[in-house]
Amino acid sequence: MRAVVQCVKKAGVTVDNELIGSIEEGVLLFLGIEEGDTEEDLRYICDKTINLRVFEDDEGKLNRSVADINGGILLVSQFTLCGDARKGRRPSYIKAARPETALPLYEKAIALLGGRVRVATGKFQAKMEVTLINDGPVTILLDSKRLF
Repeated sequence: MRAVVQCVKKAGVTVDNELIGSIEEGVLLFLGIEEGDTEEDLRYICDKTINLRVFEDDEGKLNRSVADINGGILLVSQFTLCGDARKGRRPSYIKAARPETALPLYEKAIALLGGRVRVATGKFQAKMEVTLINDGPVTILLDSKRLF
């Protein structure tokens, strides 16, 4: 499972010209679910996202989490994070989980995150327009299977 975590001043998702999810200060979480991912992978990504100390404290140090600042999380499913672009010019998405596997894990992510912070979402399998104002900018890459 792969994720991109971005600190934002605000972010939103639009589908068919309708705003379906938005947050003010918090985290935009792009989530890529791969074949073979489990709830253990999901718990790792969700816990890490909620507890990452990526927001400034009173001394200007990145020492506070999204939970500490009472921020929100905008969760967006993004199978393209599972792409492999090492060969050729067109990424291969063969490692991305099929929708029937990915959707239950995505819904579980909503529940896991929502139990601890405010969560807004995109729409699974929809063509989405994501807008954001980066804060920092701070962008962190997470992978439940390997270290960077």
